[in-house]
Amino acid sequence: MNTKKLKTGIASYGMSGQVFHAPFIDAHPCFELAVITERSKNLSRERYPEARTVRSFDELLASDVELVVVNTPDLTHYEYARQALLAGKHVIVEKPFTMKYSEGEELVKLADARNLMLCVYQNRRWDADFLTVKEIIEDNAIGRPVEFESTFARFRNYIQPDTWKEQTGGMTYNLGSHLIDQCLCLFGLPEAVFADIGILRDGGAVDDYFVIHLLGCEKAPGVKTTLKASYLMREPEARFTLHGTEGSYVKYGVDRQEELLKKGAVPDSPDWGVETEDEWGIINKTSAAGAYRGKYPSRRGNYMDFYESVYQRLRNNKPLPTDAKNVLPVIRIIEAAHASARNREVVALDFTKID
Repeated sequence: MNTKKLKTGIASYGMSGQVFHAPFIDAHPCFELAVITERSKNLSRERYPEARTVRSFDELLASDVELVVVNTPDLTHYEYARQALLAGKHVIVEKPFTMKYSEGEELVKLADARNLMLCVYQNRRWDADFLTVKEIIEDNAIGRPVEFESTFARFRNYIQPDTWKEQTGGMTYNLGSHLIDQCLCLFGLPEAVFADIGILRDGGAVDDYFVIHLLGCEKAPGVKTTLKASYLMREPEARFTLHGTEGSYVKYGVDRQEELLKKGAVPDSPDWGVETEDEWGIINKTSAAGAYRGKYPSRRGNYMDFYESVYQRLRNNKPLPTDAKNVLPVIRIIEAAHASARNREVVALDFTKID
């Protein structure tokens, strides 16, 4: 068994690097946070003094790191991931994987040809609430699922200045990548998509609202799915609503890991990702024993499991849940959702297998 630490480099030390990647790479005993790219600042040196600071992506690729995290602005994901693969590095790409399906397909083929790992940081597969929904479905706790709603409620009624996220990509690529990926994990690939996407805030340049319906999902063709997000939801809706033939599950609030990480918490405590009883969702069901309504314990969420899966893939050749080939359909669906909203029609989906 290869127990050598994974020397890892991060392509950017903005919010993504500071919150979602560096803390986990540093805390995982089998990783070495070796190189951090900061083009002009030195913010990382105080927290990670043993990591080398470089000023460009080229410098990062020229280093001896084995794994590169491409966590730069969305429009750069394709080109930076391609350069990293050509440099012989294994690659983690922040979501969204790419802005075009054709770009993602090209990267998957390049990684396969060079026998390199390429995966996408779909960390919300390890949210406490999502893992709980998955458990309820797998345990048949409310019977056969018939309706699934997944909502990200945000409230920012102004255009945040000096941020690329307000100029490129939009909410469908940003939060939509998470909601679509989670839905595919639960119900499989859909046959078609129907969507409404728009700009609700004054002065907006990219979409800040979407409602997406995935139709005819392969694992549960009859389930009615609604995926929704908006920047103008002052009063939040339920994060998850799941209705079945024998009951319902409703969960408010979002997984707290991001909030804790933004406050500087280190993800290595025994109770990391554990929700309190006040945060649990409600299950309301019928059974042979009668009716029941009450709190349903949340599963423990842990984004560290993403990095553990990367380690197991690279050192022990274990299957990788977020392999880019598995995540690529998310981009196809986002493209179809935009076409659906633009033309006001249902768009059929064709997931051609990548050779």
